[in-house]
Amino acid sequence: MNLPFKYAGLLFLLCLPVGSQARDIAGVSLPEQLQLADTTLTLNGAGIRTKFFFDIYVGALYLPEKTTDAETAIGMPGPKRVLMHFLYKEVEKENLTKGWKEGFEDNLGRDQFKALAPRLEAFNRLFATVKRGDRTTLDYLPQTGTRVSINGEEKGRIAGEEFYAALLRVWLGGKPADSDLKEAMLGGD
Repeated sequence: MNLPFKYAGLLFLLCLPVGSQARDIAGVSLPEQLQLADTTLTLNGAGIRTKFFFDIYVGALYLPEKTTDAETAIGMPGPKRVLMHFLYKEVEKENLTKGWKEGFEDNLGRDQFKALAPRLEAFNRLFATVKRGDRTTLDYLPQTGTRVSINGEEKGRIAGEEFYAALLRVWLGGKPADSDLKEAMLGGD
């Protein structure tokens, strides 16, 4: 059978096994689904965090169900994950922790920021300088809180659902760290 070239690619895609689906962004393979706390999470969206024209990391948001609405994503019950796969050669701890603090300040009211400040300080202590290829996962686990893992090693946990909601606002809030990444994480790639 001699198919026109334009149909050959479509036929190839249709023959791929369903379970092997993954999205590739900047050479980083992101599974379309993963298991967390006995729940199947779906890749809601992913993109690249840039700063001053440099690619810093691939950011991916996993939720129990897809949404294009930031407030729905933030308030959605159940486990959630943000994956950060670093592309830049090195991001110093001071820059990471400064970014977390600015993200919280920019997206929370003064009283809410003040109430979460001790937990943000504890969260910041979990980080170290990261290098290209390092993977940070920020998981929300119901009844536990935020679990921070770097390269598969758990670094610690921060209690409270409200902390993870505030953390998501760093990417999805009214003043996100990167508006293009926000759009991508909300499925607008």
